[in-house]
Amino acid sequence: MAIKSDRWIRRMAQAHRLIEPFESAQVRETAGGRVISYGTSSYGYDIRCADEFKIFTNINSAVVDPKRFDSSSFVDLEAEVCIIPPNSFALARTVEYLRIPRNVLTICLGKSTYARCGIIVNVTPLEPEWEGHVTLEFSNTTPLPAKIYANEGVAQILFLESDEPCETSYRDRAGKYQNQTGVTLPRP
Repeated sequence: MAIKSDRWIRRMAQAHRLIEPFESAQVRETAGGRVISYGTSSYGYDIRCADEFKIFTNINSAVVDPKRFDSSSFVDLEAEVCIIPPNSFALARTVEYLRIPRNVLTICLGKSTYARCGIIVNVTPLEPEWEGHVTLEFSNTTPLPAKIYANEGVAQILFLESDEPCETSYRDRAGKYQNQTGVTLPRP
């Protein structure tokens, strides 16, 4: 496996709609001023967070169970900024829709700008032939409220290309998160 460069990412985005919408270079400033960077980097792609959030709350004193997740444990928010309570987490989705090729594995890593503030983005692999908006998981590890900015960079996707396609892809297995749009909660 080899990590793929900015040239490969641009080529795949144009030829195979790898990432939509696609920014061919790093964006650090918009009409609104400086932003946390997003777009193509040297060996990856910095993805953005959309303005749709689900903020965890313990209002119902629920037990967090991945097999029987209680959706009432979240408060829905549509905004340009999300405030995550201390020692809590929020879910969001990417602005970008991704289509992963059959011979590629991707890994989603948090950006250091957020990590240096105690905000962790869960490491998430995107398997060969997975497609959809990525659901992002943000953990606020601090005792203070933490801010996430919509439509700005929050994580980086690294692309690892194999010298041969996998035998069974995520699409072949009919993966439960295939073609997801919006913020997707755990599915057993």
